[in-house]
Amino acid sequence: MALQVELIPTGEIIRVVHPHRPCKLALGSDGVRVTMESALTARDRVGVQDFVLLENFTSEAAFIENLRRRFRENLIYTYIGPVLVSVNPYRDLQIYSRQHMERYRGVSFYEVPPHLFAVADTVYRALRTERRDQAVMISGESGAGKTEATKKLLQFYAETCPAPERGGAVRDRLLQSNPVLEAFGNAKTLRNDNSSRFGKYMDVQFDFKGAPVGGHILSYLLEKSRVVHQNHGERNFHIFYQLLEGGEEETLRRLGLERNPQSYLYLVKGQCAKVSSINDKSDWKVVRKALTVIDFTEDEVEDLLSIVASVLHLGNIHFAANEESNAQVTSENQLKYLTRLLGVEGLMLREALTHRKIIAKGEELLSPLNLEQAAYARDALAKAVYSRTFTWLVGKINRSLASKDAESPSWRSTTVLGLLDIYGFEVFQHNSFEQFCINYCNEKLQQLFIELTLKSEQEEYEAEGIAWEPVQYFNNKIICDLVEEKFKGIISILDEECLRPGEATDLTFLEKLEDTIKHHPHFLTHKLADQRTRKSLGRGEFRLLHYAGEVTYNVTGFLDKNNDLLFRNLKETMCSSENPIMSQCFDRSELSDKKRPETVATQFKMSLLQLVEILKSKEPAYIRCIKPNDAKQPSRFDEVLIRHQVKYLGLMENLRVRRAGFAYRRKYEAFLQRYKSLCPETWPTWAGRPQDGVTVLIRHLGYKPEEYKMGRTKIFIRFPKTLFATEDALEVRRQSLATKIQAAWKGFHWRQKFLRVKRSAICIQSWWRGTLGRRKAAKRKWAAETIRRLIRGFILRHAPRCPENAFFLDHVRTSFLLNLRRQLPRNILDTSWPTPPPALHEASELLRELCMKNMVWKYCRSISPEWKQQLQQKAVASEIFKGKKDNYPQSVPRLFISTRLGTDEISPKVLQALGSEPIQYAVPVVKYDRKGYKPRSRQLLLTPSAVVIVEDAKVKQRINYANLTGISVSSLSDNLFVLHVQREDNKQKGDVVLQSDHVIETLTKTALSADCVNNININQGSITFAGGPGRDGVIDFTPGSELLITKAKNGHLAVVAPRLNSR
Repeated sequence: MALQVELIPTGEIIRVVHPHRPCKLALGSDGVRVTMESALTARDRVGVQDFVLLENFTSEAAFIENLRRRFRENLIYTYIGPVLVSVNPYRDLQIYSRQHMERYRGVSFYEVPPHLFAVADTVYRALRTERRDQAVMISGESGAGKTEATKKLLQFYAETCPAPERGGAVRDRLLQSNPVLEAFGNAKTLRNDNSSRFGKYMDVQFDFKGAPVGGHILSYLLEKSRVVHQNHGERNFHIFYQLLEGGEEETLRRLGLERNPQSYLYLVKGQCAKVSSINDKSDWKVVRKALTVIDFTEDEVEDLLSIVASVLHLGNIHFAANEESNAQVTSENQLKYLTRLLGVEGLMLREALTHRKIIAKGEELLSPLNLEQAAYARDALAKAVYSRTFTWLVGKINRSLASKDAESPSWRSTTVLGLLDIYGFEVFQHNSFEQFCINYCNEKLQQLFIELTLKSEQEEYEAEGIAWEPVQYFNNKIICDLVEEKFKGIISILDEECLRPGEATDLTFLEKLEDTIKHHPHFLTHKLADQRTRKSLGRGEFRLLHYAGEVTYNVTGFLDKNNDLLFRNLKETMCSSENPIMSQCFDRSELSDKKRPETVATQFKMSLLQLVEILKSKEPAYIRCIKPNDAKQPSRFDEVLIRHQVKYLGLMENLRVRRAGFAYRRKYEAFLQRYKSLCPETWPTWAGRPQDGVTVLIRHLGYKPEEYKMGRTKIFIRFPKTLFATEDALEVRRQSLATKIQAAWKGFHWRQKFLRVKRSAICIQSWWRGTLGRRKAAKRKWAAETIRRLIRGFILRHAPRCPENAFFLDHVRTSFLLNLRRQLPRNILDTSWPTPPPALHEASELLRELCMKNMVWKYCRSISPEWKQQLQQKAVASEIFKGKKDNYPQSVPRLFISTRLGTDEISPKVLQALGSEPIQYAVPVVKYDRKGYKPRSRQLLLTPSAVVIVEDAKVKQRINYANLTGISVSSLSDNLFVLHVQREDNKQKGDVVLQSDHVIETLTKTALSADCVNNININQGSITFAGGPGRDGVIDFTPGSELLITKAKNGHLAVVAPRLNSR
């Protein structure tokens, strides 16, 4: 029974106790979880599970090589201390099942290999035990798996958290909010088929029992420009395609839509309406079901779909120029659909799309728009309608997720777990206003991340009494100030340029930046750059040196996107909408508010500052997602792309902060439990304090003072090589321990098995002896009783039947019947029969008769028709000749033949003379004349009606059976016989004297054919026959030594025949 281990896809090593059973993946008696450090012995193949343990932690190449090794082994998760790094595998690794959830549930963070569920469980347990709000921050590039990670976290909490008292409604709504938000906020991009085009922060509220009771969602910076424009190879938001592909025919007809996405201008710009990896029809069913779960009524669903359809119709509004070059609407049919779907007046909408209302000195003026301005107004309206509807949708989901028990005592004791799914740092070939906002967001989060990480490290050092050493790191506050500082920051300058009177353009904004912040070390433009750098910067671009690297932004569109201008008359039109959702999205108070609305950048900055405050109030956990390649292929590791992401995610900076002090730290109890076998004084048990045991252990291992520090509850190890050496020593020690344990276990196991077998054998032997003894005693008792009854019955065997002799009589009868069964006659000729007892004489005779009849019946059923005819003829022969004719016994063993002459031996003329009469029997005979008794050869033929005597080809005599009066034959062994015919028949010459070699056969067949069995006469001495008219002949028979036939002197025919059988 050797020690067996197995490495499973999570990186976990499992020891198998029972070798013939499958490897157990969960904790229990059959499987023992080997802690996270166990994989260190395989670090050359699968890398280290915590980047903090990298020896060369400052090397980016070593960092990426460790990622590569783990990715090659399908180990997609790695830690940087408490931070989880996740690499998208682009395939299902089967590591998110309920079984995996249970494995990571309630287990200490470092007892299990890195996994998303380990972070989820650690956060949840901290929320339950410490009663402090928690936050999980998920970041990474588009396609790195942020959205999937969020869904897996929600799935983990939905499956493992206790159900709330009012059922699983909140849990279901939390899960079902995802497909709805993905439908309206996600789209297919070049990098990701399901890319989130907005930032999302979700709060999940838990009661004091740890059950989810409510939630709240905040959304950030929806990419609304995607509504009206998509790059080549990209799509609009999923909901448009899902509605067209999966919507019912009646719904599409009511909304005025066609199934073909190519019919809509807003859906064809990316030229990618169909995607093989996306099933819009199936997704539509999921979204429709989810809308029902999150409390959407049918009317609200109809209103929401009307708005989605109106955006598509709005994109198909076309304009034409009149004589004054002013725009006019030419798509009347689309306009009708828009007025019905949005619930607005057609004339009012037409005017709003082609005119701009300007208020000057208290007067309202309508200014006509040219074609370019009208198209801008149309697209601005589409973006405003969709983005405000998305905001309303988020609010609707929040109302559905809101706890219904806000007044109950448990509500006041709720804790909150936040999930932040935010865009990662973006650097494209062309970066615009959206990338500027996204990267600003990442700067703020990186600043928060470093700040909280340092704070966490410092607090742990102080708690353990370890001197805190200042950490050198890049403080990106200078970049955050560059963007957000009042009056001098980029956002302030952008807002100022948007608000100032006069002709403000994107280039004037750039010029103002150059004038205001030209001396900032992290800002550069074409004008400010040196001759060499100027070649890589356009005149309409500026460059920021972010914490993750340089990013060049093109200012084109900055002012328009920041203003997000919607003409007043368009707002008025939408405020008059009868669509309930639109009336909530466009509040009439906007029309009366004289204050200019905040710009997009300012709104984003304020919401971001609010988010930072929210995150600061919570205990953070971090998940950094990495995309391994742009082709979305499994097992492909693009080092250039990954190095880019490692840099922009700030992972190396994070590692440097974490490794500034000690690489490894563990509780004394855990460290002693793992490594106590390396020291004789601590093995197998340590009776004192764990801290003292660790002190003895590291003294035995020879740790140098600069390699470790002893805290209040933990040991801190500075260098990974110290831990690796300890782990390698443990692996060697384990081999010897395993051998000893195996030997002891085998001895114990087999001794126990032997003792069990011995006890079983003794038990079986005693039981079997008892059983045999009882059987023997019972048999003897039965035998004695039987003998006693037989003796009593034998004594009274002649008495009438009574209880005393009944058993004996029955035994005698049974014995006779059983003996009879064994000795029954084998055939009808067997006359043997057992002698019956006196009481069974009559029954024996009846049985004998029945047996004989049965055998005869069986025999008769078994014979063939030919054999039956043979037996019948033999029976007739026996009846006629038995005991009367001397040569009869010699004929018995010879079979009678159907005929002695073939058809070819009979003349055709004879056959022709007989006509249709069949010949039943033919035999050659010798005829003796009536006068001289001269022998002549003839043929005797039997037909159904006559005996015919033939000479060659001539019928000499025909004797009808009616005229045949008898047949005479002697009792000797001669073969002569006489056919007697009626004397009154003038046609006959007299009786016929014949001789046949087969006289018994011939006479038997003749008697049967003529039906004259009783007319055959067997004479002794002589036979008288009619020799002619008035004249008789005599044949005299005498016994002799040999056959002799002659004419005697007295004129008789003398026949001498030998005797073959004595009488």
